[in-house]
Amino acid sequence: QVQLVESGGGLVQPGGSLTLSCVASGFTFRRYAMSWYRQAPGKERELVAAITSTGDIINYGHSVTGRFTISRDNAKTTVYLQMNSLKPEDTAVYYCNTNVGMDFWGKGTLVTVSS
Repeated sequence: QVQLVESGGGLVQPGGSLTLSCVASGFTFRRYAMSWYRQAPGKERELVAAITSTGDIINYGHSVTGRFTISRDNAKTTVYLQMNSLKPEDTAVYYCNTNVGMDFWGKGTLVTVSS
């Protein structure tokens, strides 16, 4: 079955960087777009970044454009989210997502940006 496992979250100071990883299994990874979403306490889940199967088209949420970079390694069935210049408002649980006939989600990884 489809499984998405995120890692790389943690506590970071404002202005710092983190790289999240999502290892996928149970489907033909190279054929599907992948996305990162996040959900902050008391807020709705929002799109952070999305990348097509070949990586030729990438979209970012307006609040992270210029600071975050999504990438993928189809040989490793892994999608990454490089996060730079982190702000306290980036604090959230970050989820990996794909749609293989239906939406699948990982369990999330917590990112806390605080001094």
